[in-house]
Amino acid sequence: MPSTDHGIAYAGTLGSWRKSSYSGGSGAECLEVAVGNPDVPVRDSNSPHGPVITFSAPHWTTFVAAVVDGQFDI
Repeated sequence: MPSTDHGIAYAGTLGSWRKSSYSGGSGAECLEVAVGNPDVPVRDSNSPHGPVITFSAPHWTTFVAAVVDGQFDI
């Protein structure tokens, strides 16, 4: 994976993508993560060729736990 220093990378260079199991059928607000990378690349599934934000594995785990815990007003 190209070094992005947790910035933005091009989605086409990151390999296989997996959609969130919590994605609804409406097609809105869906995230995908690229598998097989040392960091966790995340993209908007509605923009598969758009930019990607990468998280370190510990930061991604913390983020997901906060979402599950309801710490964000979404």
